Amino acid sequence: MIVISDTSTLCYLLLINLIDLLPELYDRVIIPETIRDELAASKSPSIVQAWIAQPPSWLEIKAITTATNLFADELDPGERDAIALAEELQADLILLDDRAARNIASKRGLAIVGVLGILVKAGQQGKIDFPSAIARLKQTSFRASASLIQALLDQFTQT
Repeated sequence: MIVISDTSTLCYLLLINLIDLLPELYDRVIIPETIRDELAASKSPSIVQAWIAQPPSWLEIKAITTATNLFADELDPGERDAIALAEELQADLILLDDRAARNIASKRGLAIVGVLGILVKAGQQGKIDFPSAIARLKQTSFRASASLIQALLDQFTQT
């Protein structure tokens, strides 16, 4: 399974100390060079900068060979390049959290999952304690509707 990731998913998984879920859940995780640069930027949290300075062996960084002027007004360069790379490599999945990017990727026929979807999958497989992961995620700048979060939590508390 080829998986392309945007910046935010990697950042949030790093911030909640669950980045190692990615190689457990997916065969290949690839980012475009633009995402690497965003992760290494001085505005990124220090844990993110340190991680991308010595990326794990399971993370592939690839150059994009197609033009990426698509949706230049609607998306930031990282999101745009992640979508372009997903199309170029015919990825099975793209990791995106931004609503505009998700809408565009969906319209282009890409399968999408965000950080919540990753945590749900890991929770269903017994790899993490989902409520604990959500509690840690709430301590970051991650935003999702309270009703969505509660609906997901309810899945893990029902017997």
